Amino acid sequence: MPQDPTERRVVVTGVPRRTLPHSRLRPAGRHPHRSGQHRPRTEIDEQTTLGHTYVRSLMRSQLRAALAVFAVLVLLVAPLPLVFAAMPDGAGLEWAVLGFGIYPPLVLLARWHVRRAERNEQDLVRLVEDR
Repeated sequence: MPQDPTERRVVVTGVPRRTLPHSRLRPAGRHPHRSGQHRPRTEIDEQTTLGHTYVRSLMRSQLRAALAVFAVLVLLVAPLPLVFAAMPDGAGLEWAVLGFGIYPPLVLLARWHVRRAERNEQDLVRLVEDR
């Protein structure tokens, strides 16, 4: 039975429950529905406005890190043709810079970016898990 492409996804909500199933298994003081607030994981899973805000915050921090890496990469690589054009008979130096001199900064930049991305994700996980 094909779905109509004009149909929109509908979020079905209900009245908050007063008791949680398996409340005996839950540690004391960990009842998000009793306080009237939902946990961030619930907000993300249910795709609420607050959950959307959490995810967009992660995406913005990842974008900032990526733009910082891109800016450093441009500042590192863009002037190389001008430097090479200014050096007469520097073919050996050009190959040395391109073959060996550019890779260590690229590896360090990539390592920083991966660590920063993992830290951003870990920050979101800590927020969601209430640590």
